[in-house]
Amino acid sequence: MGTKDKSDTLEAHVLGVEELSFKHETVRTYHLLEHELTIKDAFNRHPALIWWSFYWLVAGVGWGFDAQVNGGMLSVESFRRDFGYIYDREAALPADWQTAFNTVSSVGQFFGGFLCAWLADRIGRKRALFVGVAIVTAGILGEIFSTARAAFAVSKLILGFDLGFYLTLAPLATSECAPVVFRGGISTAGFRRMDIPLGIPSSLCYATLYLRFSLGLLPFAPETPWCLARVGKREEAKRSLCKLYGSGVDIDAKWVALEATIVEEEAAKYQQGSIIQCFRGTDRIRTAISTGVFACQHFVGIIFVTGYSTYFFQLAGLPPSKSFDLGVGVTACGLLGNIFSWFIVNSLGCRKIFTSGMVLMTTILFFIGILDVIHTSAAKWVQAALTAIYAFVYFTSLGAMAFTIVGEASSTSLRAPTMALATGTQAIMGIIFNFTIYYMINPDEGHLRGKVGFIFGGLATIATAWSFFYIPELKGRTF
Repeated sequence: MGTKDKSDTLEAHVLGVEELSFKHETVRTYHLLEHELTIKDAFNRHPALIWWSFYWLVAGVGWGFDAQVNGGMLSVESFRRDFGYIYDREAALPADWQTAFNTVSSVGQFFGGFLCAWLADRIGRKRALFVGVAIVTAGILGEIFSTARAAFAVSKLILGFDLGFYLTLAPLATSECAPVVFRGGISTAGFRRMDIPLGIPSSLCYATLYLRFSLGLLPFAPETPWCLARVGKREEAKRSLCKLYGSGVDIDAKWVALEATIVEEEAAKYQQGSIIQCFRGTDRIRTAISTGVFACQHFVGIIFVTGYSTYFFQLAGLPPSKSFDLGVGVTACGLLGNIFSWFIVNSLGCRKIFTSGMVLMTTILFFIGILDVIHTSAAKWVQAALTAIYAFVYFTSLGAMAFTIVGEASSTSLRAPTMALATGTQAIMGIIFNFTIYYMINPDEGHLRGKVGFIFGGLATIATAWSFFYIPELKGRTF
């Protein structure tokens, strides 16, 4: 009996070694095929995967609607008249209420991001998106029917709460669906701030179209396989993989690779959903990278240059009609920059694009500041041109790459809490800079105009040095 037990034990050990070897080979083959997959192959072989990756990234567009209203409302004279007062024969908003409108949005975003991370890990990505759509609907209706400053501010608080959902959920779900070759481009494509200087009703009309798209397709969207696998729903995860990749793919091989990554991280004592774990060991560096890239967005003055470009042009002395046209031009340059980033992210990589963009934007900001002390008509137009160039550079580099980096820098088991921390950082930076920007540029306050380029240029210099030492190259990374 003892001999038989030893024989059975030896046989089990051999079978275990063979199974382990088979899994390692399967994972190695899977990673090799992932890196060999081209963009053309992804479109031809896995159209459903591309479509649902696009669906999730569209959630990132929701983040831009509030930015659109914030930036556009200052250029609408009727809004300044209805919610403000007459200063020097022109309609103006009080700086404290301007600050309140933007600050409450960032406060809501801060708490919304952490709630989204908690919900996404417990009820899934799909249900978390449904909760987000419900909240944003309430915020949009509130903004449409608000007639008083306080009511508008409360509506923005509700809408800001939902922005935390979008900013956390979109890169989270996209990074869990998109293939390696598509992950950089798909992550950059959706996160384009909507800074077209339209009126509030027009802006919110576009927002309702977005809501119809998200809510209408939500019942048909598959839950991300990584989310299902982490809670032990093996069969549901396989069905999700089949729906994303199609029946002609070896789903078992993909499941083995997915499971191997999860087991490897759990063996390293990772704790799913633990905020504290984000600040331990190597995860501390991952968290610093994820939060730092969002801080860089504010250090380079994105609120000043693109969020309020139309208002800035008016303060610089350009005619209102020309300011509106230039604001549209800045948006167009930003859109072109974002599209351009799709074609260079896989070849150049995030680090090179990010750091090069930081250097260029820092230089442009100092030039904008210098030109403001030159009191000529030509200097004003050059400032406007530099603002458009800045928008192109920003959305090619920092504006696009930040979301790719956030989506890939964290470990899979801590992705949701890491993104919540990144969203919280975005919100805190928004509160700080939204609070101060009006006091810097408003004519009844600091009235610095383009001289704020010196302030943001100095901050951008610090951010550029940080990015050079901390931003890693993530090109070709699976998970």
